[in-house]
Amino acid sequence: MVRWELDYSFGGVLLESWEVSDDAKTYTLNLRHDAIWNNGDPFTADDVVFNIERWCDKSAEGNAMASRFASLIDEETQRAGTGAIEKVDEYTVRLNLPRPDITLIAAMADHPALLVHPSFSGSIVDTPIGTGPFELVSHVVGEKAVFKRRESGWWGGQAHLEGIEFLDFGTDPSTIVAAFDAGEIHVNDNTSADFVEVLDGLGLERKEKATANTIVARMRADSAPYDNIDVRRAIQMAVDNEVVLELGINGTGVVAENHHCAPFHPEYAEIGNPEFNPSKAKEMRDAAGHADTEFELISLDGDWRQTTTDAIAAQLRDAGFNVKRKIIPGSTFWNDWTKYPFSTTNWGARPLGVQIYGLAYKSGEPWNESGFSNEDFDGKLEEAVGIADPEKRQPLMAELQNILRDSGVIIQPFWQSQYLHHVPALKGYERHQQFEARFDNVWLEQ
Repeated sequence: MVRWELDYSFGGVLLESWEVSDDAKTYTLNLRHDAIWNNGDPFTADDVVFNIERWCDKSAEGNAMASRFASLIDEETQRAGTGAIEKVDEYTVRLNLPRPDITLIAAMADHPALLVHPSFSGSIVDTPIGTGPFELVSHVVGEKAVFKRRESGWWGGQAHLEGIEFLDFGTDPSTIVAAFDAGEIHVNDNTSADFVEVLDGLGLERKEKATANTIVARMRADSAPYDNIDVRRAIQMAVDNEVVLELGINGTGVVAENHHCAPFHPEYAEIGNPEFNPSKAKEMRDAAGHADTEFELISLDGDWRQTTTDAIAAQLRDAGFNVKRKIIPGSTFWNDWTKYPFSTTNWGARPLGVQIYGLAYKSGEPWNESGFSNEDFDGKLEEAVGIADPEKRQPLMAELQNILRDSGVIIQPFWQSQYLHHVPALKGYERHQQFEARFDNVWLEQ
């Protein structure tokens, strides 16, 4: 319904416009009148109601949209509250919130917020009905997905490309170099920092963007030995984030502060740098009774996430910690990504810091991979999402940042600058801050 644009503003897609009340408790969504599903059905308010009701189904396993739309959900029924989603007419929907929430438009622009047809069967491959400029032709996991230009014509204009193929080359960046060199691809999804100069050397065009994309080495606070806050704080204190930035991504980013709110976020608060003190870290570990404990640090394989995790492990070893590295192939890593006791996970950018906190650190949410649970944090976060003015939200954000950092659940070393490369003949394609692949206004110059 909404896009997070390249200039960090929000633009309507299936929404023509929206209004939010001053108290952030009433959202009026005005739909486009000309949007059509690729099966010929008109896109109407019934479709919006259907999708938001699905997003609000907290009982659905792994439904991360429920955390984004928590302000609409009745905790007893685990679904949207009575009267929360109101169809005003065929092209207008009103959301009536019991409490203020400034994050809903931003949530509609997040990547899990794709809209599905009411006939959706649980798989986009099985029910490839959408509203966009391209249609799915085929999809083979681990190989490729093929799309063709929408045959019925697209309500949003004219797509220039006849089709698109997304090819899966695995996690080794060198295979992308070979693919470019062989003329097999026109653009890659992402260029890791250590391959920027290599791809530059092939005569490709580089696109880059400073972002709030990051990686966290998180410890599950409900799994031994990381259920001991002194162990977590010791591990956090043994790592110098500046060193990890340099070793992990060749310094192509900004040092972070172990609280997962970026200087790019409007409500970011300056709370100073985290403490780096390896000798004190070792003392805390020993006092906690874990002098001989082996700490297994898990990552996926083959790219900057592995090298970043290696850098964290090396720093811990330098501080006297017994660290075992475990590397899991990318094809299986994500099956259990929230369950590993100590592992690294890359996180994409979100427009607001409070969004990230609601997704990743609010008690009980599906993407809360650290198992962090703090009533004070949850209460302050609920208060913060009701404050529209980022300057007024900032004092609360400072408290939230301190609570999260002091808990020791994450080492968050840096904010990335993101890159991609493409052949000079490809026109109109840009590096999006959240890795969105937008091909509706892209063409190949003959």
